[in-house]
Amino acid sequence: MLKYWTKAGQMALAKRAKKHKKHEEHIPESWLIPYADILTLLLALFIVLFASSSVDVKKLAQLSAVFNTVFDGGSGVMDNPSPIESQNPVSQQMSAYEEDQRQLEEIESDVEQFIAEKELEGKFDTKMTEDGLLVTIKASVLFSPGKAEIMPEYHYIAKDLSKVLNLEPKRSVVVSGYTDTVPSTGGVYASNWELSAMRAVNFLTLLVNSNSKLDPAFFSAKGYGENNPVASNKTEDGKAKNRRVEVLVKPLVKEDGSSYEEKK
Repeated sequence: MLKYWTKAGQMALAKRAKKHKKHEEHIPESWLIPYADILTLLLALFIVLFASSSVDVKKLAQLSAVFNTVFDGGSGVMDNPSPIESQNPVSQQMSAYEEDQRQLEEIESDVEQFIAEKELEGKFDTKMTEDGLLVTIKASVLFSPGKAEIMPEYHYIAKDLSKVLNLEPKRSVVVSGYTDTVPSTGGVYASNWELSAMRAVNFLTLLVNSNSKLDPAFFSAKGYGENNPVASNKTEDGKAKNRRVEVLVKPLVKEDGSSYEEKK
C-alpha cells in the first residue's frame, strides 16, 4: 500500500511541476502594439487641440498633411480648416481690417500715379497713417501768399483728384488747411486760423463740385492755422512745408476689427 501511494504521489507531483512550468513560460506581448497606437493617437489629439487653440490655419493645414501621411487616413476633419476659421470672430475682424488697409493702399497707388502723370513730384506727398491715407499738397501749388482762392491754373488738381476719390464703398474725406507763423495782416482774413479754414473750404468745394458722383455728406473741412507744424518755422524751407493742405482718406475698419460709424 505504501509503495502504491508513493508511486501515485510521485506522479501527482510530476504533473503539478509540469503545469507550474507552463505558467512560467514567456507571456505574449501582442497587447503592446495597440497600447502604443493608443498613446500615439492621444499625443496627436493633444497636439491638434493645442494648435486649434491658437487658430493658426496654416499650422492646422501642415499638421493635417503630416497626420494624414502618418496614419494613412486620407482626408480628415483637419483637411478643411474653414469651419474653424469661420467660427473665430477675431480672425474675421482682422481679415476685414487687412482688406480695408489693402484698399487704402490701392487708393494711395492711384494718387501716386496721378502725381507722376502731372509731374507734381515734390509738391505732393502721400503717407499711410493710423488715421488713414494722408495726401499733402503744398499751399504754394494752390494759393497766392495770403490768399484763400485757388489759382485758376491749378484747378485741374482738384478736378483730377476728385476722380480718384470717387470711392466704393464711400469713405469719409477730411480736408485740412495749415499756415506758417507769419501773421495774416492787410488782407481779408484777420488770422491764420481763418485763412487756413477758408483754404480748406475752397479746395473742398472745388473738389466736390468737380465730380457729381461724390457725396458731400462724406466730406468735411478744418482749419488749424499755424498749429501742428511739420517743420520748424525758423527757416523759409520749414515755413514752406508748414503752408499746406492735407486730404485725409479715412479707414472703414479699426485695427481691433470694429467698424467706424458710417454716415447716414
